Amino acid sequence: MMRLSAPSRLIFLLSVILVALVILSRYFGVEIPVLTTIVARSPFEILLVAWALLFLGVTFRL
Repeated sequence: MMRLSAPSRLIFLLSVILVALVILSRYFGVEIPVLTTIVARSPFEILLVAWALLFLGVTFRL
């Protein structure tokens, strides 16, 4: 049986930062020079990457 574990702080912080960037850019109009264009173009994909990071962090001891 596979045991799940808490993700490392780095993985957790990266995923939280990605989600925060999407929320700030999408709903509050915050502009971050390089990242805003990427987040504005594909917010769903950025959220999917954040979720995948958390999934990998929980599934494999990262």
